[in-house]
Amino acid sequence: MTRRCVFITGASGYMGRSLITTLLARGHRVRALTREASAHRVPQGAEVVLGNALDPSTFADAIAPADTLVHLIGTPHPGPAKAASFQAIDLPSVDAALTASLSAGIAHFIYVSVAQPAPVMGAYIAVRQAGEERIRASGIPATILRPWYVLGPGHRWPYLLVPFYAILELFPATRAGARRLGLVTLEQMVGALVASVEQGGDGVRVIDVPGIRASSTD
Repeated sequence: MTRRCVFITGASGYMGRSLITTLLARGHRVRALTREASAHRVPQGAEVVLGNALDPSTFADAIAPADTLVHLIGTPHPGPAKAASFQAIDLPSVDAALTASLSAGIAHFIYVSVAQPAPVMGAYIAVRQAGEERIRASGIPATILRPWYVLGPGHRWPYLLVPFYAILELFPATRAGARRLGLVTLEQMVGALVASVEQGGDGVRVIDVPGIRASSTD
């Protein structure tokens, strides 16, 4: 396995912290972008980079020697009432990360998007689709992961929907949608991210919910 140097935006979030811990345990080097107020939340062993994820000038020069960038910035607990935040944070952060990545010569850009199509969350999906389009247009080799809902600390109520999903998967007419919009655990999501880091970039890959569940770093 090639040891990589990974730059992570959104490093102090619950997915970022878990990813950092796993990458470090597997021998990778991690540079973690965070605001000063959240620096104490970054796991020990990562190299803290203080900056603003919406302003590439504050972190572009600190990306090297990373060869991989994992972009985890996004509005927490997204919902229909947060459409303005998606436009103000989620999409500009992709632009900033791509600008910085191109400047730093990043070889592999990893982006957490969202499962699609879906009957709800139209504003959120539209912004994530726009992010994907920007990534493709940049020419950077990329992996795009499309979870629907990631179960983890503070994100457990959808466990109540598991029996409902099981019923939908029994019928051919609803099976594909139930699998595409299925739930994944934080552990599965981190596993898919780590596998993407270790596989490296080659063109643009899209990993949906079944692919996330099947990812392994063994």
